[in-house]
Amino acid sequence: MQTAVIVDALRTPSGRGKPGGALSHFHPVDLLATVLGELVARNDLDPALIDDVIGGCLSQVGEQAVNITRNAALAAGFPFTVPGTTVDRQCGSSQQAATFAAQGVMTGMYDIVIACGVELMSKNPINYATLGMDPWGPMLNARFPEGLVGQGISAELIAARWDLSRDEMDEFSARSHRLAAASDFSSEILPIGDLTLDETIRASTTAESLGALKPAFYDEALGARFPEIRWNITPGNSSPLTDGASAVLIMSEERAALLGLTPRARFTSFAVVGSDPIEMLTGVIPATKRILSRSGVGIDDIDTFEVNEAFAPVVLAWQKELHADPARVNPRGGAIALGHALGSSGTRLLTTMLNTLEQTGGRIGLQVMCEGAGMSNATLIERL
Repeated sequence: MQTAVIVDALRTPSGRGKPGGALSHFHPVDLLATVLGELVARNDLDPALIDDVIGGCLSQVGEQAVNITRNAALAAGFPFTVPGTTVDRQCGSSQQAATFAAQGVMTGMYDIVIACGVELMSKNPINYATLGMDPWGPMLNARFPEGLVGQGISAELIAARWDLSRDEMDEFSARSHRLAAASDFSSEILPIGDLTLDETIRASTTAESLGALKPAFYDEALGARFPEIRWNITPGNSSPLTDGASAVLIMSEERAALLGLTPRARFTSFAVVGSDPIEMLTGVIPATKRILSRSGVGIDDIDTFEVNEAFAPVVLAWQKELHADPARVNPRGGAIALGHALGSSGTRLLTTMLNTLEQTGGRIGLQVMCEGAGMSNATLIERL
């Protein structure tokens, strides 16, 4: 088995995922191509050496359809001999792309590969109903006759099951903005035009200001179906609609040495699980337990955690079950402040985790993310 290493990682700032957001005027192919081109240029890498480009994208419709990763590689000027493919593991799409890339290197199928992701939610806010689409089909609907639910309802169910109060969730969300506002992300961000910082961070956010927001997912019929729901999930304790792209340069340790490139970290273990598609967002718990069991690493051995903040109760429920040191969990804020550009989030979290380990001198990082339809990916890396 070859050792798969991270040579470099880069992301755009997070743009507000709505019309008028700083990145909303981009074509998503161009946004991802910009990151791919810079990743190659700053490592003085001949793109003809790249064996594959594996990208994540959730809403593969409209401008994000027809294999956006291949289109972005071509738009970046890569030789047409460099292939590309696009993965959909929902919110964990580019984390899965990085897993596939690293596993390809480890098995000797690849020497050099880029894992990446992109999402412009300003153009694709994943509202299938408004597009007249039924992504489930009659057989899946027959298995769940009462109906599958949206992620906001799943977040409400998690908050109820783990007895998480509105105050607790709002305080955690305010923490995300506070930590992000105090952090220096310059080493991982590729400025896009005048945008050099994450547009989604609100430094003035407090738990008190979040407490004034109204529930975002109230539904009388679903309230009757799930009487335990307290309707405490708001725009403030959820991740915002976000635009962004990110990419990670992965290769074998041997090829990095031949090219005179210095590896920054190595991949050590992976896990992926399925979970209840109604509760949907709880897969982070069994995914973490599986990767710890598989790797032999203890929860206290990990120096930093990136647990995607799709909604505040996801991380808080994970924390109640895993008992990780809270100071090591999303220490520079998370998606509530930094945004959740869906297909880009996996490699964005990996980029942030790598830079956190380097800034703090930590050695081991764990990334875990909940995913639509009830799934979760976990990744362990070791800083070199």
